[in-house]
Amino acid sequence: MRTSWCSVAVLGTLTSLLLPASSAASLPHGEVPPRPYGADCDVVVQGSRATAYCRNSYLDTDRVQLHVECARWWDIDADSDPVDVTPTAYATLTERCWMEIGNAWVSHVRVP
Repeated sequence: MRTSWCSVAVLGTLTSLLLPASSAASLPHGEVPPRPYGADCDVVVQGSRATAYCRNSYLDTDRVQLHVECARWWDIDADSDPVDVTPTAYATLTERCWMEIGNAWVSHVRVP
């Protein structure tokens, strides 16, 4: 059996019509996709101090918190106080270890 280009074109057209074009098309009827949120944070580590610079460009408030894991086993890991970053706001968070920092990251929670 030989397949012609016309058959391939018809099959491609039917496939594109039957499959959803985006994830929004797969949502139940009447539901809207969730709004994006989350402050954009850059974490800078200098020696034993970590600083997170966060800017929120979305409409929802984002509660950010800096977490620092110290490199030495006897050094105590640290978590900053959570800070609510409202839309278009900017926040700076700092934490430190006694010696070197092994890892530093920022957690995000959407504030209703």
